Amino acid sequence: MAVLVTGGAGYIGGHILLELLAAGEKAIVLDDLSTGFEVNIPRGVPLITGSVGDGALLDKVLQSGEVDAVIHLAASLIVSESVAHPDKYWTNNTANSRVLFEACVRNGVRRLVFSSTAAVYGDIVGARAQESQTPNPTTPYGRSKLATEWQLQDFAHAYDLNFVALRYFNVAGADRQLRVGQRSPRATHVFKAACEAALGRRPYLEVFGDDYPTSDGTGVRDYIHVTDLARAHLSALRGLRSGALRRETLNCGYGRGYSVRDVAAALSRAHGVQVPVRVSPRRAGDVAEVVADCSAILAKTDWRPLHDDLDVIAIDALNWEKTLEGEALPEQRTSGGTL
Repeated sequence: MAVLVTGGAGYIGGHILLELLAAGEKAIVLDDLSTGFEVNIPRGVPLITGSVGDGALLDKVLQSGEVDAVIHLAASLIVSESVAHPDKYWTNNTANSRVLFEACVRNGVRRLVFSSTAAVYGDIVGARAQESQTPNPTTPYGRSKLATEWQLQDFAHAYDLNFVALRYFNVAGADRQLRVGQRSPRATHVFKAACEAALGRRPYLEVFGDDYPTSDGTGVRDYIHVTDLARAHLSALRGLRSGALRRETLNCGYGRGYSVRDVAAALSRAHGVQVPVRVSPRRAGDVAEVVADCSAILAKTDWRPLHDDLDVIAIDALNWEKTLEGEALPEQRTSGGTL
């Protein structure tokens, strides 16, 4: 049996594929390559180029009976872009996901791991986000993901679909063997931007707002190493297959927060040179602080973090960025989106 990974050519998808293969799993990727790269897909993993919103294509993939589970990553994910273009996010993240859920039901695929986000919580200052609390997303991105969670819950109850929705906190770092990492030249991740500033590829790390109610005035986030996040998907998949998990929503973070200035300091230590910083006005949709309560995922799965260290994340991110020096990045094609 195989695992279908939608959006598998993306940054997170590439790391999940490495973990799947290391565990002896067979994987198939569905990706429209709008923001993903074929080079992120390990050799031997088949790529089907197309949209997760194409129900006929999904039927062709799932009708064979070869796929017993789906890891659904395909989405658009830039917060500020979602404010400017909410229609794109409601189509790519919510409407297209419904097409996928319908195809799973039609073809008897009853296990699904869904890539959700901490953006469903909104702004949480001085407290940790718990899965049981009422979500309060402040952006179209967060709302589109929350609506997809609700769709998934409704499908699960009506059609006996088992799922784990993983609410990602801020993903950073790279594979320690440097097989895959963040490639997109347009990435808005703070670690990516800080690495580029450290290496002189941009003049400074732009800090959007230093007047938040946090320890140093900059936004505080829970940063999780991308390899640990990838491993959480395998834990969720094992739980669904064993029956230990049926319909769960779980935070994926470390339960500790770091500010943007903390990230800049970690990159400065990793590189041995001070990362230049410039403060700009706040961005639309940004919140002051979001940190995970991780007690549920630790209690309900066999997942345990291996890289819970801001300096480790910084070193891995910087080492990956160095591998891109002089590398000609593949051209990005048009349409939907991947993580």
